[in-house]
Amino acid sequence: MDKVAAARESPKERRRVRAAQYVRMSTEHQTYSLENQKDAIRSYAEVMAYDIVATYEDPGRSGLHIEGRPGLKKLLFDIEHGLADYETVVVYDVSRWGRFQSVDESASYEYRCQMAGVRIEFAPSNSRMMAPSDPMYSRP
Repeated sequence: MDKVAAARESPKERRRVRAAQYVRMSTEHQTYSLENQKDAIRSYAEVMAYDIVATYEDPGRSGLHIEGRPGLKKLLFDIEHGLADYETVVVYDVSRWGRFQSVDESASYEYRCQMAGVRIEFAPSNSRMMAPSDPMYSRP
């Protein structure tokens, strides 16, 4: 059973987790608008019992490099300097985290967060967020 399905079946009394969200889009013409990303993250957060307490944004920013991405830089700074009051950062999908030319670069940012005690999670697609009892549910 995947993490989301397990969360849907867990008791409502479980501990709420403080989380941040990171959203990014390159151009206004993308289907991954910041609002669409936030909506998907909000749905995921509800299922996972996460309270979104901070938002980091990089609107109109390329995902190829960290340069020119003040939102991601601030996220990393806050986490590494103990300013983050959350345990998890939720990102719509891995392409929103970045389209770095090196997987090592992408992994290094995730690792820096992990070493500071903050997880990076990618919200699953809507089909995976449904409960197994939902008639529209499909296994990945």
